[in-house]
Amino acid sequence: MTAAPAPPPLSPRPLKYLAGYPHALLAQVQGLIDEGRLGDTLRQRYPQAHTVRTDSALYEHVNALKSRYMRNAPPLSKVAYDNKLKIIQQALGTHTMVSRVQGNQLKAKREIRIASLFKQAPAAFLQMIVVHELAHLREREHGKAFYALCTHMEPAYHQLEFDTRLWLTALELEPADSAPGKPET
Repeated sequence: MTAAPAPPPLSPRPLKYLAGYPHALLAQVQGLIDEGRLGDTLRQRYPQAHTVRTDSALYEHVNALKSRYMRNAPPLSKVAYDNKLKIIQQALGTHTMVSRVQGNQLKAKREIRIASLFKQAPAAFLQMIVVHELAHLREREHGKAFYALCTHMEPAYHQLEFDTRLWLTALELEPADSAPGKPET
């Protein structure tokens, strides 16, 4: 018996944001890349930009979602865009909890930080990353309960997560002035 041949490599550049997806799906993505249509396809699918450009606007946006879907979750002390997030931690968003003893009480502060590249992202992608980080307030691990909460807050969560990964791939492949999510001038 001979082993089945391994599928051929897709491209000289690995699709690092898409690791773990089926080979057939990656081949479709590679086809869009080879034709130079990945960025255009995403721009057509997600033309809606968002207006959440400042930390205070982001804080209001996140708290509005939190109050709608997670009323009993602990309050957030800070929500901000972070310029260093993607570079240093290889993350698009983080949630942190800092506990401090004050007298005989334990005080906890919770923060959410979103990579600044989401300032230029389509509105749906910002929504996806915010939902993801909010879900971590209740569920620390990426398990069934975590993804159930994500889809409760955003029914199209899984599609948006995949498309955000496509967007990140397109950002790396395209020149900065034509990247998807950049406002048209």
